[in-house]
Amino acid sequence: MFALSDSEFEEAKNSLRELLLIDTSNPPGDERPAAELIARWLREEGLNPELVGADPERPNLVCRLAADPTNRSARPLVLSSHLDVVPADASRWTHPPFGGVEADGCLWGRGAIDMKGFAIMALSALLSAKRHGFRLNRDLIFAAVADEEAGATLGSQWLVENRPDLLGGEPEYVINEVGGFTLHRPGKRFYPVQVAEKGIAWLRLSVGGTPGHSSLPDPDNALATLANAIARIANAKLPWHVTDPARAFIGGMARESGTLAKLLTPALLNTISGPYLLPLGISETSRRRSVEAILRNTANPTRIHRGGTKINVIPGHASVDIDGRLVPGQTADDLIAELSTVLGDPGGERFQFEILQTSEAAVFPSETPLFEAIRDLIHQRDPEGMVVPSMIPGFTDSKNYARLGATCYGFYPLQLPKDLDFAAMFHGDDERIPLDGFRWGVDTLTELIRGFACR
Repeated sequence: MFALSDSEFEEAKNSLRELLLIDTSNPPGDERPAAELIARWLREEGLNPELVGADPERPNLVCRLAADPTNRSARPLVLSSHLDVVPADASRWTHPPFGGVEADGCLWGRGAIDMKGFAIMALSALLSAKRHGFRLNRDLIFAAVADEEAGATLGSQWLVENRPDLLGGEPEYVINEVGGFTLHRPGKRFYPVQVAEKGIAWLRLSVGGTPGHSSLPDPDNALATLANAIARIANAKLPWHVTDPARAFIGGMARESGTLAKLLTPALLNTISGPYLLPLGISETSRRRSVEAILRNTANPTRIHRGGTKINVIPGHASVDIDGRLVPGQTADDLIAELSTVLGDPGGERFQFEILQTSEAAVFPSETPLFEAIRDLIHQRDPEGMVVPSMIPGFTDSKNYARLGATCYGFYPLQLPKDLDFAAMFHGDDERIPLDGFRWGVDTLTELIRGFACR
């Protein structure tokens, strides 16, 4: 079983610290300094990274470790990460979000989890494969892309549409976020591996009204009407849509969680009883919301786009942007129909929806040699750990890699303590990565490559 030496781990830890010092908040992004830093490390190892993209200040880094042609028998495996991060309010953090502080057994910083931590984990695995002379049976490709946090237009989407050759043309597998971390449940340890992610439907909801002087009462105020619509959408419980990925995740967890959980699962997955049973079956709010999000479309108003222009004028028009997420099989039009029903306007006479951006959900099979290799490896690394296929409510770069015919898994192996809420680390305050878990993850990912990509 592969294990980093102490000096190799110090190298990985220090590399992550250096990367965390670089502010790549998106917007604006400015990923170039981070990409150039990693490129320098790769060149020092005799590799040839390429920096490419539509914006010179926001390039994507791709580097290939080629298999010996006499031993190459399979399509490439891509290890993908993104270098941009969401902004951080330093006043809310225990340690500076771009300080790379080591404290309490963790490295703290924006991106430690999402997802500079995996960038260094994948980089370490790639370098170990080269340094230790792994006899690869497929090319191993490292990608550190831009712009994932703002939709991936300049990142994985650009690569797929303009330079698929750098990704191997038709890679067989991509290992990406979100999965592979320890999910603690009473007496159990699960390791969810992402096999599906929801699609997006970014919408603009507009409503008209009667403009006029604001000194006079007017029931047809567009802003007031919009405010009521926003409240109704924010509080709506949209219909249950039970998909195969949701069934596999919830059923997989239930099978290992005792007789009662197994008995309740069919009712939870029932479109009629499920919405009523969920609050009774899962009392923990954050966990309940996570499960709920994979069982229905969601819509969150996020940004007032247009309203009044002067304080003394009642506006004749107002609109709001809505972040909609789609379960597999659903479309933006399906979500619009559900929201129109919530607003009591199924015909669209009062409210108008505009589709700003949409993409389908991505679903990948779990019956593959790589998934089985992950399952077997986790059992070796943690004999009591159980792998379950999972679906996430957000989206990742996998939605773009799927267009190349790749099977994509969220497998970012991290062994976590019970008291650390992994999900809260994504986009949250005090983001940090436990160093013991990080080391375990580097060893696990490297061993996966040695066991799967060297056969």
